[in-house]
Amino acid sequence: MSQQGPILVVSTAQRPSFADALDVAKLFPVIEVEWADAARAVDQVQPAAVIAALSEIDEAGFVALAARVAARQPYLPLIAIDPQMALPDNAIPFFQIQGHSDRLIARLGVALRIRSLHATVMRRQIPAASIALSDIDLAREATVLLIGRGGAYPTLSVALGERTGVVGALSIEAAANHLNVRDIDGIVLAEGFSARVVDAFLTVLAEDSRFRHLPVVVTSGDLAPAYDLPNLEIVSGDAAQVAAAVLPLIRQHAFEAGLSRTLKSIDADGLVDVQSGLLTSAAFDRDFASAVYQTQQRGGGLSVARFAFDPAHPRAQIDGARIISRLMRQMDFGAIQDGGSVIVAFAETDLKTAHAIARRLSSVMRHTSYGPRDARSEPVVTVATLLPKDSAKSLLSRLEEEAQRAAS
Repeated sequence: MSQQGPILVVSTAQRPSFADALDVAKLFPVIEVEWADAARAVDQVQPAAVIAALSEIDEAGFVALAARVAARQPYLPLIAIDPQMALPDNAIPFFQIQGHSDRLIARLGVALRIRSLHATVMRRQIPAASIALSDIDLAREATVLLIGRGGAYPTLSVALGERTGVVGALSIEAAANHLNVRDIDGIVLAEGFSARVVDAFLTVLAEDSRFRHLPVVVTSGDLAPAYDLPNLEIVSGDAAQVAAAVLPLIRQHAFEAGLSRTLKSIDADGLVDVQSGLLTSAAFDRDFASAVYQTQQRGGGLSVARFAFDPAHPRAQIDGARIISRLMRQMDFGAIQDGGSVIVAFAETDLKTAHAIARRLSSVMRHTSYGPRDARSEPVVTVATLLPKDSAKSLLSRLEEEAQRAAS
C-alpha cells in the first residue's frame, strides 16, 4: 500500500482494537488522538486518512470532524468504525467482524488509491475539469445494481431509488449481463438465492479486476466476508440500514469514476466531455463534418442516430450517454446535445446496420429506474443515413425532422 502521510486514529482514551491491524500491516506513522483533539490534529498532522471509532461519540462531534475532513484537498478518506448513527456524505462505514481485521487494511488501501488519483487530477487538471467528492450527486451520478427476488426487493428498490439510479436484476445471470455492459457504482445482493449461488457470485467478483473494488452489500447475515472484496459489507437490517451502509461507498466509487473520466478528458486536450465520456459538442461537430466530407469523397456509408430522453428525467440522458460511450464501436463517436438527447455517428455503416446498433444500445438503457416512482429510461430513437447530396448540416437537420415526426 502506498502511504501518502500519517494515518490518524481517533478514539476514546483506550487504544481501539483495530489499531492492531494497522500495526500488523506495518503502516507508519499511525497517530492516535482522542476526540477532543481530533479536529486540531487534522489540521496539524495533515493525515492521509482518518479512522474514527464511533462507539462512544455523539453525532454532533463526529459531524464536526467530518466537516473538517471534507474541507481538505486532495480527498481525505474518513472511515467510521461500527457507526450507529446516520453518517455524513464523506464518511465510509466499516463494520468490524471478529477474525477479519485485514478487511480494514484493504478498504483503507482502496481509499488511499482514490486519494492518489484525486491528487493526480489536481496536478494536471484544467479549470473546467475540477471535481471534488462534494460534487457527487448520487441521483445524477451513480447507479446501483440491485439483485434479488424476495419480499424485501421492492422495499430496497424504493429505499435506494430515492437517492440513486437503480438497475434491477432478478437473477445472477441478468446481473452479470448488466455488469458487462454498463457502469455500476455498487451492488446490493438481496435475498432469494442459496448460499452456494451467493458464494459463487462473490468469488467471481473477487477474481475480476473490473469489479473487485465495487461496493457490495449482502443482506444475508450468515455469510462471512472471506472474499478479496475490500468494499464488501454484510448488513442484515432493514432497507434503510442497507441503504445507509452502501450509499457512502457508492458515492466514493462514483467519485473515482468521475476522476478517471476527468483524466481521460485531460489526456484528450479537453475534447472529451467529463460527465459522459463522449465528445464535447464542439469536438463532435468538427469530427462529424470531417466524416461527412471523407465519406462523400471516398464512398462508403455513414449513419447517425439520435437518442431522445424524457426531459423530466435529466439523469437518464447522462446514464444513456455513458452506456453509449462504453458500448459503441471504436470507429463511432457521439455527444450530448441540448434538450435531453444524445447523437451518435456510425462510421462505415448503412441504415439497416445503424438501426440494429441503435436498438441494441436502447435495449440496455431500458433497465434503469430513476426515483421512487420507478420512472424508466426508454429513449425515442431516430436514425438517418448520408445521401449523395447531403452536407453535415443537412443530415443533422433531416435527423431532427425525423425525431419530430416520431415524437408527434
